Amino acid sequence: MQRPITLTNRLLIAAATTVLALTVAACGSNTASGSSPAGAQDLTVSIMAAGGIGNVLADASGKALYTPDQEADGTVHCVAACLTYWIPLAPGAGAPTSPAGGPTLGVITRPDGTKQVTTGGRPLYTFSLDSAGKVTGDGVADAFGADHFTWHAVRSDGTAGATGTPATTPATPTTKPSSGPGYGY
Repeated sequence: MQRPITLTNRLLIAAATTVLALTVAACGSNTASGSSPAGAQDLTVSIMAAGGIGNVLADASGKALYTPDQEADGTVHCVAACLTYWIPLAPGAGAPTSPAGGPTLGVITRPDGTKQVTTGGRPLYTFSLDSAGKVTGDGVADAFGADHFTWHAVRSDGTAGATGTPATTPATPTTKPSSGPGYGY
């Protein structure tokens, strides 16, 4: 004689089926969750299109990467208050990676002892006022104490420098020698 299927048994069967489906989906997937650019799984940097600039480097969360002219020789000057706006790209575990055809990456030790990813010897940063997919820091000039910076988005080939017109208008950057960057926030 067959037992009737009760409501409790039906709920248990439905829950077990859902857990099994989620487990199978997770095991069969090799994509990262979040807003990373396509193909950015397990890469330290990826490449994204930025209107007005072309293809630029981005971190794993899809935020554009920048480098200042003043650190072109690999010497880190962005410290203390500068780090409120410009966040060093940490390498994570192992050697940093970029997509096929992307630039060669390296790692330097910052003055505080932490590690930072570089390309062409230039330290890489994200801009705290950016969101994923946005490039608002290209061409920004700012100052923190006696240190003055001009920031540029890093192109997909690893180069950076004056690009003519920023991709978007930066958040009112000005150069203020000792009172901060002047972003108006």
